Amino acid sequence: MKFPLYIAKRYIFSSSFNNAINIINRIASLGIVVGTLALFVVLSVFSGLREFSLSFTNEIDPDLKIESTLGKSFLITGEEDKKIKNIQGIASYTKVIEERVLFVFNNKQQVTYLKGVDANYDKVSNIKSRLFNGTWLKPETFQVVVGYGISRDFSMGILDFQNQLQILAPKPGKGTINNPEEAFSKIDVLPVGIYSISEDLDSKYVFADLQLTQELLQYKPNQISSIEFDLKSEANEETVTKQLQEIFKNKITVKNRAQLNASLYKMLNTENIAVYLIFTLVIIVALFNLIGALIMMILDKKHNLKTLFNLGSEIKHLRQIFLLQGVLLSFFGGLIGLMLGIGLVVLQQQFELVMITPTLAYPVVFNFENVLIVLGTILSLGFLASLIASSRVSKKLLE
Repeated sequence: MKFPLYIAKRYIFSSSFNNAINIINRIASLGIVVGTLALFVVLSVFSGLREFSLSFTNEIDPDLKIESTLGKSFLITGEEDKKIKNIQGIASYTKVIEERVLFVFNNKQQVTYLKGVDANYDKVSNIKSRLFNGTWLKPETFQVVVGYGISRDFSMGILDFQNQLQILAPKPGKGTINNPEEAFSKIDVLPVGIYSISEDLDSKYVFADLQLTQELLQYKPNQISSIEFDLKSEANEETVTKQLQEIFKNKITVKNRAQLNASLYKMLNTENIAVYLIFTLVIIVALFNLIGALIMMILDKKHNLKTLFNLGSEIKHLRQIFLLQGVLLSFFGGLIGLMLGIGLVVLQQQFELVMITPTLAYPVVFNFENVLIVLGTILSLGFLASLIASSRVSKKLLE
């Protein structure tokens, strides 16, 4: 291998007497550099967009969430509550009730989710940091916190004692109802805060006290629809999940953030794969230049190869010369492209060169995973291109 590698390095760093071959080699190298640069920058941009998109849901999504396997709610006993507190990996947890109900304000109506939470909710969620008006609700009160979308649709402010928000929830039970008004439980609440996260979430939830929600829905004091968990940084998610399943047996289903937003994660992963394949195709097209350059080099060095063959070199060793030359060209071209790409990503992070809006820079994320993906792609495709070109070396060519 030392002999083919030595010759391959000589062919890379030395110019040919034929100027056309030198130009073809430069074009092939430039194509590899540009293709690598483009692939790395695009992957970094999509990593940034992925992180930016998930940042909205992460504001209120817990690390883990347990829900009832059968039905909308389940009962939690005092013993089960004590066992949860003894799990080492849990930093804090909150009991939650979620139900779609009807909201009425000044003759305007909207059906959305009422989310009843206890006093620990702000320890599991970052919802307090997303309040842009008012305060967070106090436990055991008739206060609620609404999203900006709901506030806008209702033309509703906060602390409006003359026009309070009304919540209507269907009463549980069976049989016919003579008076439609008797079919709903009603309660008047006072909005004390408005949160803003994203367009979808701002119109999805109205937060209220857990006890108030239980009374409205006619739930028992220990009846809830889910428990949300904030895990410690060193906690093992699988271990905590197994411990929770052992406590509640088959009564609950445990979901992490990816499972809670399965459709969003699937969409982001699909987009990332699609973009990767598209720009990989661009690199494949660029590597056709590498194949052409290597074949032209083989033809240019035909007499030298014939001399080496007559001196005893085997055909496989002669093929290895151009195989290694192509791999080295791919490696150095990919390395230069990666360095340029990393430079652009770092500049965007530090100086915000490209803006989406006057106040929001285009999000990019630098991570080593993208570096390995790009370098692996370039080297594997460069190897295949070099293998195809080097196969042109044969006894028939040298005769």
